[in-house]
Amino acid sequence: MSANDPNSAHEEGHTGPVKTPGQLLLTVLYSFVVPVFAIIALVYFVVSAPTPSAGADNSERAVAERIRKVGVVEIRDANRPLKAGEEVYNAQCAACHNAGAAGAPKLGDVAGWAPRLKTGFDALWQSVLKGKGAMGAQGGGDFSDIELARAVVYLTGKSGGKFAEPAAPKTEETTASK
Repeated sequence: MSANDPNSAHEEGHTGPVKTPGQLLLTVLYSFVVPVFAIIALVYFVVSAPTPSAGADNSERAVAERIRKVGVVEIRDANRPLKAGEEVYNAQCAACHNAGAAGAPKLGDVAGWAPRLKTGFDALWQSVLKGKGAMGAQGGGDFSDIELARAVVYLTGKSGGKFAEPAAPKTEETTASK
């Protein structure tokens, strides 16, 4: 008979490493239980390493890191004189509005400013404070809101607008002297 005949292979007996049910049980036991115990032993080894508890490191560097500042407070002189519109324009706005960068209407371009002037002073001022298009928000920057309003009046005045310059806010000293 040939070696591929199914009848002859059955008669010769099983040729694999597991020959009895007891051996099969031991093979299954070692194949699954031993790796589980090996994993448990590795986890125990990793977790059992001595680690310092939170806050136990009292070196100067660790203490400084725990108490470092989260934010920064900038104190400005509230009584400083307000800057004129032209001065604010030259410092903050001229870079884009002189060249017309990123679609910004140029200083003195009456046709470019005409549709914007129709929206009114408050709409233009809010665009400056909150930002519009490629122009970022200017509110909370180096200049106060009143100074930015003065810059809007200056810019629109040179471009065909006729808005009144906003007055400086009244302080306690000015109201007390009256």
